[in-house]
Amino acid sequence: MRHADRAVGSGTAGSAGSVNGVGDMGGLGGRPVGVRATAAHYALLPLRLFLGVTFVYAGIDKLTDPTFLADSGNGSIGALMSQVRDTSALPWLIDQSLKDPSAFGYAIAYGELAVGLGVLVGLLSRLAAFGGAMISLSLWLTVSWQTEPYYYGNDLAYLMAWLPLVLAGAPYLSLDVAIAKRRRRQGSQIFM
Repeated sequence: MRHADRAVGSGTAGSAGSVNGVGDMGGLGGRPVGVRATAAHYALLPLRLFLGVTFVYAGIDKLTDPTFLADSGNGSIGALMSQVRDTSALPWLIDQSLKDPSAFGYAIAYGELAVGLGVLVGLLSRLAAFGGAMISLSLWLTVSWQTEPYYYGNDLAYLMAWLPLVLAGAPYLSLDVAIAKRRRRQGSQIFM
């Protein structure tokens, strides 16, 4: 007899009711048994909620701030890019953004919005998390690169926070799982 708290990750990849090969953790219908098994099962949910809400908020905040979306002026994306150009790790990326700062600002804002919504509802969650990681990586290499010491800059921490979601996706409470279950019932397989 196996202990439910030790069942996380045990068993075969094809365990009944399993998602991503985790197995059913000893419960009925794929539900975890015990406090530790339940905590392990839902461990990524707070991260998913935090990053999703934060990126949706950041996208909406940018889209509703005409000062940010301006090509120049105090508080604009253009002024920010000009200010960090010489201290960034990727000055050529800054140069690209300075060709049309307003369009670059809209691209960032809509990207953050899409990433946040994708992670929150769990639709194409690994792709959304990868997008969030790429946004965070580009912001770290451009805007926060000059931050000393490096751990004062939050973009690197966001990049690291996205990685578990890139690897695991949204294996529960997500549209990805609902779509996969529906396709399985219909006899077709999808890649998740």
